[in-house]
Amino acid sequence: MSDTLPPAAQTLASLNIPHRVFVHTNPVTSLEQAASERGQQPGQVIRSIVFRLGEGQFAMVCVAGPAQVSWPALRAYFGQSRLTMASEQEVLAATGYRIGTVSPFGLATGMRILLDESVLRPEEISLGSGQRNTALLMRREDFLAALGNVETGKFTD
Repeated sequence: MSDTLPPAAQTLASLNIPHRVFVHTNPVTSLEQAASERGQQPGQVIRSIVFRLGEGQFAMVCVAGPAQVSWPALRAYFGQSRLTMASEQEVLAATGYRIGTVSPFGLATGMRILLDESVLRPEEISLGSGQRNTALLMRREDFLAALGNVETGKFTD
């Protein structure tokens, strides 16, 4: 492992937010595997999904584990009849991270961040670090403190 912290961990460290870096010994191929290796339940793994709202406009929705984003709920929330997931290239340009490593911390560009209420249930969570096969583990309160002003609601089915 490199001595360099993953990008999202660097951001958290600069904010003095407590967290742990967890490096998987094998490539992560499923949510269940990731959770198990981290000593967690799938609902503790936070997925950060980027949506394209319009030309050059993006929003990130953080959901817990296996929860599925509700397209009707998101369209209604944004007041838009059309909404798409960001492409691989758009995710990289907007966040600075590749799909599978996305984190709401240390983003390349500013964007709205929405937290599904499912994210607020576990005491400890894990999420992307900006580096493949590496996660950040942290307490829910520290996660919320690091995010600052975000939008919360029910964005899943």
